[in-house]
Amino acid sequence: MHTLTVDELLDQDNHAWEEVRNILQEGNNPFRIVPAESESARGDSLYRLQVSTKSYLGTVAYETGGIIFDHGWITLLGAGGPDIYGSLASWNGLQEPASVPALGGMLIVAYDAAGGFFGLDTGKFGRSGHIYYFAPDALEWESTELAYSGFLSWLAEGDLGLFYQTFRWNGWQSDMEQLQPGEVFAYYPPLWTQEGCGETSHKSPIAVREAWQAVTDRE
Repeated sequence: MHTLTVDELLDQDNHAWEEVRNILQEGNNPFRIVPAESESARGDSLYRLQVSTKSYLGTVAYETGGIIFDHGWITLLGAGGPDIYGSLASWNGLQEPASVPALGGMLIVAYDAAGGFFGLDTGKFGRSGHIYYFAPDALEWESTELAYSGFLSWLAEGDLGLFYQTFRWNGWQSDMEQLQPGEVFAYYPPLWTQEGCGETSHKSPIAVREAWQAVTDRE
């Protein structure tokens, strides 16, 4: 299979970035675009993923270091940059050093402050092309039935409060300031227990690599 060059992957005529920016700006959810660390990181990310900038995934990988949504609650991975732990390439075993041990059949695209992970099915569930969510209250992957483009729209304009209703607590927005880049909250009792929930569990920052252990332990 022919490996495409960065120039071949940069589709200037059908570049999706303007479309993505419009979706972000028209959505209700707060977001912050993190710049990529360097021009070489942008090109390298695109090359390793082998996706074109005419796709939403490709344009996020090339145009951003990542995008942080909803006061830092969700981190959408891009080429890597300040305030982002790792990149699409380093999270998925496409470059060294890896951010986390890669997961076969799944392209990890985002993680959240509750220790949940979003992955694009590339074979684990039959190459559905859908985004799956590793739910920290169930410790299993659940289909969102959204393609990456629909997932991006949901991040921008979806009801995130409803989705995370049982994971969040009164005053969570200000508590987000406790987290450093690459950290998420550990809940005690954990969310997967009967007693665990966002309002009553004790929360403390841990490295997202530690939260990822819950995923790899299930494989």
